[in-house]
Amino acid sequence: MGPLSSATAADRLEHELRRAVEGGATLVGGTRSGNFVTPGVLTGVGPDNDAYREELFGPVAVVYRVESEDKAVELANGTPFGLDSYVFTTDPDQALRVADRIEAGMVFVNIVGADAAELPFGGVKRSGFGRELGRYATEEFVNRKMIRVGA
Repeated sequence: MGPLSSATAADRLEHELRRAVEGGATLVGGTRSGNFVTPGVLTGVGPDNDAYREELFGPVAVVYRVESEDKAVELANGTPFGLDSYVFTTDPDQALRVADRIEAGMVFVNIVGADAAELPFGGVKRSGFGRELGRYATEEFVNRKMIRVGA
């Protein structure tokens, strides 16, 4: 894992993590050295914490504990963002059921980094519009013509 893209990006992440901890979260890892931030985990992030609704652009995961599948889906969908999501489970039926209910442009099940040029890439909500790559994007560059001939 390399450094963040800039000092500004590292400053922003450091500020977001400080605010999360000041708001009651617990951070393990996530320490900064120059533009490098070690992988970290935030826990104890409640709805009153800004980190509950923000995207952290750095190697820090926010982990939540919920009491049911429905609560997990509710939590996942309770964000204004929707680029991609991940489902990890040993139950294939649950994997498809949960993946179908998650509001995201892409849902990866039991795999990370599974994108490819032939697959459409894009999000929903405040995480984008439209799709790149794959058939959907290719059709954006095609000129279509309709010709209709009457009898």
